[in-house]
Formats: sequence, structure tokens, C-alpha cells
Amino acid sequence: MTTTEQPQGSASQTADILDIARGQVLERGIGLDQEQVLSVLRLDDDRLTEILALAHDVRMRWCGPEVEVEGIVSLKTGGCPEDCHFCSQSGLFASPVRSAWIDIPSLVEAAKQTAKTGATEFCIVAAVRGPDKRLLAQVAAGIEAIRNEVDIQIACSLGMLTQEQVDELGAMGVHRYNHNLETARSHFPNVVTTHTWEERWGTLRMVRDAGMEVCCGGILGMGESLEQRAEFAADLAALEPDEVPLNFLNPRPGTPFGDLDVLPASEALKSVAAFRLALPRTILRFAGGREITLGDLGAEQGILGGVNAVIVGNYLTTLGRPAESDLDLLADLSMPIKVLNDTI
Repeated sequence: MTTTEQPQGSASQTADILDIARGQVLERGIGLDQEQVLSVLRLDDDRLTEILALAHDVRMRWCGPEVEVEGIVSLKTGGCPEDCHFCSQSGLFASPVRSAWIDIPSLVEAAKQTAKTGATEFCIVAAVRGPDKRLLAQVAAGIEAIRNEVDIQIACSLGMLTQEQVDELGAMGVHRYNHNLETARSHFPNVVTTHTWEERWGTLRMVRDAGMEVCCGGILGMGESLEQRAEFAADLAALEPDEVPLNFLNPRPGTPFGDLDVLPASEALKSVAAFRLALPRTILRFAGGREITLGDLGAEQGILGGVNAVIVGNYLTTLGRPAESDLDLLADLSMPIKVLNDTI
């Protein structure tokens, strides 16, 4: 943002926030600031259709109609030493997920199946605080094996990194690194106590400085206030990630958040639109929890309300929609799938 193009902020609070957004975001491509996002989140549900329509217009103007499709697979599941209160992979909770690894042939097969859906991105995920030498060696072997058989971009999500590990992943040709901030800085201590928000931020800055694309989002519906949700949108805007995956809490048995209520669909969709208005040029990806939060209809509303990327198939420990359902929906909405050659 230049010094001559500033958000219209508090001086314009008497004006309707969506009118402000039309001029500021849709016409000039300047994302809403924290207070402006909060104003959108506070709008009555009877304006939801209007909010979603504006977010869709913003997405189409600044990102275009293409939708990026991604599949994910867990190289190492469960047994994580961290206490992320939403996560059934923590070894500290009495959840049913147990530690397990998959072998390289299974990893390659998962990449093949992902590519068959038309996906351009395949993300290798591990439930760890950060990778050790064994894990990085497994990742390197997996990437080499995938590249020998599948034409697809490879992303990784392996927890917090050192500079040496960032450099190793860059040398492997990792296209994008995912490390979610999860929630607003002020709410983070209520979600995780075994590491800090600042540690996650440090990894993200190193990844960005190394030239890899940054994928960073979080989970909505973890007890945060609307003010904290707006703070989170501002945190992400300051980071300027290439991609923001938006998850919705799917309460998992045995975790500290296992008894939280599912976010109401109208609140979830309003949040999707508000994040698009804060991040007009960013890939905004539908991720975990959308099925239980929004149902089948919500997939269409979200894609017509600011979303321009989806994870197809299952997630790490929860079920998603069949890939065919999302692909059929994109075809029905005349939303072309982003092709690999355009991402290289």
C-alpha cells in the first residue's frame, strides 16, 4: 500500500462498510483493515447474500475465475508432542489417533491419485513440532519418488523450522510451505501452550525470505471473539501469504476443544467473505471442517463468496467431501481448475 492510498478507516465509519469496501477493495484492491473487517463481521445475517456477492466480485476482479485444487497426505500421523487444543494428533490427549508412518510407495500413490483429480498441488504433512533428520530424509526420498512419476507441485507442512531446515527444503524444490498461525495472536495462548505464536511467525518469515511460497491460515470457531477474528485477518494481511487455508473447527473427541459448538453456517460464510475483503489478491482455500459447518450448499456459497481454492478428498484425520463432488461443483459453476503450467 502506498502512502497516498490508505484505508478509509474510522473517518468513514458513518458510511456503510460494504459501500466503503466497494470503493477501497473492489475498485482499488486495498484490503480492509482490522476495524473494517470487524464491521463486516458485525453485519446482520440478513445482509449475508450482499456480503458474499461483494466478496465474489473482489475475488473475480483481483484473482480471476480459476480455482486451485490440492490434495494432502500425512507422512507421519499422531504422536505429536505439542498441545494444540483442536488437534487429535497430539500425543498429550486421549484421542483415538495413534502414531503411524506411511511408506514411500504409498506416498507416491497418494500423489498419483491427487493428480488424477486435476490438482496442481500435493502437500506432504507431518504431525511434529519440527522435523528431525529422519523425517527430512523421508521427505527428500518421497519428493524424489513423486517427481519421477507425477507432474505436480509439492508443498510441505512439517512444523517449525530452523534456517538450515528451510534451506534443505528449498534445495529439495519444495514449492510452498504451510505453517498456520491458527488464530489471532491475542487468542493463541488459549489454543496452544507448548510453543508461541511468535515461533510460528519466525518460521514463516524464514520461508518467505528463502523464496518459497507461504501458505498460512488457521481455524475459525475455537472460542475466539469477533474482535479476535478481525485481528487474525489483520495478522495474515501483514504477513502477505500466497495462500490462506480457512478451516472451521470440527470438534474432535478427547481434545480440549472436543465439546465446543460448531460455528453457525452464516457466521462461517460471513468470515470467509470478510477474509477475502481483507486479502483481495490471496489464494483463499476451503479446508477442514467445511463439511460439518456448511454442508454441501455451503461449498457453493463459499466458492461464490470469495474462495478460490479447495482441498479435495479427506483431510489429515477427518473426512472431506468426495473429490468428484467438488470437481462437479466447479464445472457447474463454470470455474476452471488452475492448470499446472500456469503455476510454474
